[in-house]
Amino acid sequence: MILKTSTTFTHANFKLSTGKILPRLTLAYETWGSLNTKGSNAILLCHGYTNHPHAGGDTNGWAHNLLGPGKAIDTDQYFVVCSNMLGSAFGSSGPSSLNPETGKPYGPDFPKYNTVDMIAAQKLLVDYLGINQLKAVIGYSYGGHLAFLWGATYPNRMRALVPIAGVIERQTSNKDIVRLRSQFEGCAGWNGGHYYGNEELPGGVRDKMLAIRIETLMKYGFGTFLSETIENLAERTRIIHDRAENWATQFDANALAIIYEAGIASKADASAIKAPLLNVLANSDNVVNIGLGKPTVALLKSHSIDATFHEIDTRYGHTGPMLDAVKWANTLSKFLASTP
Repeated sequence: MILKTSTTFTHANFKLSTGKILPRLTLAYETWGSLNTKGSNAILLCHGYTNHPHAGGDTNGWAHNLLGPGKAIDTDQYFVVCSNMLGSAFGSSGPSSLNPETGKPYGPDFPKYNTVDMIAAQKLLVDYLGINQLKAVIGYSYGGHLAFLWGATYPNRMRALVPIAGVIERQTSNKDIVRLRSQFEGCAGWNGGHYYGNEELPGGVRDKMLAIRIETLMKYGFGTFLSETIENLAERTRIIHDRAENWATQFDANALAIIYEAGIASKADASAIKAPLLNVLANSDNVVNIGLGKPTVALLKSHSIDATFHEIDTRYGHTGPMLDAVKWANTLSKFLASTP
């Protein structure tokens, strides 16, 4: 489902790297700030695995602590674009889109694609918006990997790169995909992934998605954040449940697998990157190990890339870079200001 704050871009007959043709590519996106006459002050934001393009504008934006007038990603200076990634469930083409051959949602039959297709779709949007060279590509979590990939695939299209809580090489395997899909096999109305219309059956996909989201929020450090900011346990439990339920009513179970599958064997070629790069990781992250930071920067420097590693000291795990943004916002602001 598309968010009320988003708009869409469409492109016909999008050729995927797997050889398949997507008859109609749709990307949902949001923007903040204004593009200058040279088309050179734009920043592309790449969101995380199960997230959406609403990065700012209000406190529901996933990057609102960093994005806005006078903030590190200053919308008084920059034109900021965030698109919902290909295959996701917030308005972009994905498993819940209608298959023109059947008139029904694609479900598990959505054409196979990979991360290169994700950024190729974003590039079409960037070109459509009249953006020339991007000021920066900034990505968080899965989007951090896409930032690395943007730098390697389109090295002349940006002047800075900021991967946050992301990796230069994803370690996704087919076993991960089997595990993801198997979680739903016992759900009422699953029907091999063609579950649309049966979401709310007792013991169905909606219930499973709710459970998955609660587990994810706790794993990512949001529970720790609530425990340190809200004293009442019942209130913390309510907030976690409400957030998880809101997501579970919007996201697509098939998208969980297809987006993850797109990352199999995805690796950005460090030698192809040209733009200065700020690699940001949190020291309590149990999703992306802090130990990957310095070796990644060393690899980039071995190819004469101006790369810097910044460690965030936070208790909030994978969500720390956003929840504890105050701890590194100045570093980001200075880095962006230091690039042309």
